[in-house]
Amino acid sequence: MATVLSAGAAHADGDPAAGKRVFARCQSCHQVGEKARNLVGPELNGVIGRTSGTVAGYAYSPALKDAAITWDHDTIAAFVAKPQAVAKGTQMPPVPPLKPDDVDNLIAYLATFAADGGAAQ
Repeated sequence: MATVLSAGAAHADGDPAAGKRVFARCQSCHQVGEKARNLVGPELNGVIGRTSGTVAGYAYSPALKDAAITWDHDTIAAFVAKPQAVAKGTQMPPVPPLKPDDVDNLIAYLATFAADGGAAQ
C-alpha cells in the first residue's frame, strides 16, 4: 500500500511530461520502459517504493546494496542532490544541480513506470 501512495504522491507533486525531459539527462546511465536494461546504472522501472540495491542483474556498490533505502520522493530527491551524502561509497557520480521543480517532475515521471516497465497503476 505504501508503494501505491508514494507513486500517487509523486504524480501529484510534479509533471510527468516535464519529468521526461529532465530524465533525458539521466539516459546515458539509466533506462525506463518495457525494454529498459541496466547500463552504467540500473534500470529505474518501479523505482518508487523499491529498496536500493535490488535490481536483478545489476552490480551495485556495497554502499547501495547495504543501505536498504526505500526509494520515495524524499530519498530520490536527496540522492539526486548529493549521492555520497545518502549512500557514502556509491558509484553514482554527482548530478548537475536540478531545480526543485525539475526534481519533482523527474520523480513524477519515474512514478509512471511499474516494475515491468509498463504503466504504473
